Amino acid sequence: MDQKLSRRTFLKTIAVGAAVIGFDPIGRSWVTTAHASPPAGTIRIPGLQNVLFTDEASLAAAADDYGHIISRVPQAVLKPRSKADIMRLIRFARKHDIQVAARGQGHSTYGQGQVESGVVIDMSSLNRIRKIRFDSVEVEGGVVWRALLEATLPHGLTPPVLTDYIDLSVGGTLAVGGIGGASQRFGVQVDNVLELDVVTGAGRIVRCSPTRNSDLFEATLAGLGQCAIIIEAKLRLTPAKTRARVFNLIYSDLAALTTDQQILIADGRFDYVEGQALLGEDGSLSYLLEAAAFYTPPAAPDEAALLAGLSFIPGAITTEDKTYFDHLARLDPTVAFLTAIGVWALPHPWFNVFVPASQVQQYIGSVVSNLTLADTGQGPILLYPVPTSRFTRPLFRTPAEPVVFLFSVLRTAPNVAVAEQMVQANRALYDQLRPLGGLRYTIDSVPFSPTDWQDHFGPVWPQFVQAKQRFDPDNVLTPGQGIFG
Repeated sequence: MDQKLSRRTFLKTIAVGAAVIGFDPIGRSWVTTAHASPPAGTIRIPGLQNVLFTDEASLAAAADDYGHIISRVPQAVLKPRSKADIMRLIRFARKHDIQVAARGQGHSTYGQGQVESGVVIDMSSLNRIRKIRFDSVEVEGGVVWRALLEATLPHGLTPPVLTDYIDLSVGGTLAVGGIGGASQRFGVQVDNVLELDVVTGAGRIVRCSPTRNSDLFEATLAGLGQCAIIIEAKLRLTPAKTRARVFNLIYSDLAALTTDQQILIADGRFDYVEGQALLGEDGSLSYLLEAAAFYTPPAAPDEAALLAGLSFIPGAITTEDKTYFDHLARLDPTVAFLTAIGVWALPHPWFNVFVPASQVQQYIGSVVSNLTLADTGQGPILLYPVPTSRFTRPLFRTPAEPVVFLFSVLRTAPNVAVAEQMVQANRALYDQLRPLGGLRYTIDSVPFSPTDWQDHFGPVWPQFVQAKQRFDPDNVLTPGQGIFG
């Protein structure tokens, strides 16, 4: 009898509500702990007893993400105890034509980490921080950056780059890039990885680095989960200061803001640089520059030197002094408030793109001048300036100019119907940007076809295809991105 389990059979026969322990090739069904006794001939899934689940709660969680727009229901969720569990699951899935996706904290916005009728790997159980050295740390892929920071700061060390929201998983952000206010100095998070342990789509556990299996290393970092699942990472650490002096400067126009931002990233006087476009209830538009200098007392920032030559509105400045950790966790009160009033659970059709500096006035200026609070759902509009010389990973795609701006419209929708309208608006904005040389930051909600993906990866597309064919030959991994059909 044919032992191959089709996705359709997988959908129809898997039992719900108990741990999967094996497969019955005669009845073409999964055998779970709910069975009084396994049928004769049951094929035990080697080593996966009590870690593969089909209960409603597990499936529902894996079918959703922070976007709350796309819902693809898997038929099982793996909660691994070790890298070997992931290896066994992928080998089994490859043999039986089942697709697999890894899930960190589920913070993607358009179903990127979901898989219909397949298996989602819940990486949150692999959350051990292994070795902290003077310049590096070894962690499992499910570790969240907050926990890592809490572990390294007592040693006077920090990851060089952290995203604004620090409750994301290491594996999750390394699959896409990981950008933050310190990227103007240190690149994105994938630029600060020293070594990886991964499970490939062929079911092999491989250690890779810039000098060892480098093709797999480069195909995994910012590789959108297409070639391998990150199970462990060795990350760069740098000395941490203890405090942050944060300056919020208000500007009347976009040109003044972005000119100052480029000055600051060129001379490096601040450790952290971001910006925002501020929409008023009355339709007014102003701009915010947020910049921070990190220090350890008794040393203190020279405020006059830090602000010299900047063209913000005279007197439109506030200054705050806080601990380094509190600066990095500055979104905590906002997240708590949005959660309490239910906004965190609403759809989030985000728009995130990289705009060449030469096109900022034409493109960003036009977009923000036509946005309303209804268009954004009162979500923030961000502008991060970054020199592209800081980016070293080939699959992290940005425009071919010395400076680019991450332009993010972090929309919130009142319901899915409005969210879909916002998604279509995102696509229209992307279509306006692409002829200007802009590119997506691929955490957002913009519908993409395989042809769009080929255009996105451009000159590195052939190498990416070769890596996919080599490391995931049966196209098992991460179908939600829609890259390879």
